[in-house]
Amino acid sequence: MTLQEAMHARHKVSKYQNKPLPADVVQQLNDRIKAQNEEYDLNIQLVTESKDAMPGIIAKLMSKGVQNFIILAGPDTPDVDEKLGYSSADLMLYAQTLGLNSWWIGGMYSRKGARKNSVAGEDAKIIGIVVVGYGEDQGVPHKSKAASDVSSYDGAAPEWFQAGVSAALLAPTAMNKQAFTIQGKGDQVSMTCNNGSYSGADLGICKYHFELGAGKENFHWA
Repeated sequence: MTLQEAMHARHKVSKYQNKPLPADVVQQLNDRIKAQNEEYDLNIQLVTESKDAMPGIIAKLMSKGVQNFIILAGPDTPDVDEKLGYSSADLMLYAQTLGLNSWWIGGMYSRKGARKNSVAGEDAKIIGIVVVGYGEDQGVPHKSKAASDVSSYDGAAPEWFQAGVSAALLAPTAMNKQAFTIQGKGDQVSMTCNNGSYSGADLGICKYHFELGAGKENFHWA
């Protein structure tokens, strides 16, 4: 499965089988995480076979079998939310190519559990977690806005721009608000997001998806 195929196959999954991750899958995830950390100066970390991801009441009411999660952490800099969002999008789709399912959580995770397991310093910022594992199902597509609701192009939009917008609409966003706007002119593209405290993370996730759909070689971020 390619990352492009994973983008279409991946949906939020909150219930998981009681099935541990094989050692080779853990190694591949850790290698991918290491690459993201090195490229973007982050402290992302995989935690396996732990019950610390979810508060007790949330675990009982909204999830099942959550035992593996990725802590989204990094130095508390102005752009860390966007970098963590971007990297988490890559990790979710990469996990899908390995046969795993995932769930991006920014509000309902256990902050205490994440901090307890994180090897990052106390000054590091943790914006959320990504649950990974073998889902009881493959999830369902989220409701989506139309491309015209979130994008505009100066002139006739080229195929790569349309493909990028379609890919961005597949991205998970906080509370599924899809509160981003994409504008294009020539080979220049800009994206903004207004989703409160989740704006930076959503922007990073959607930028990753847009690049995957449009092809990095076809445009430049304005």
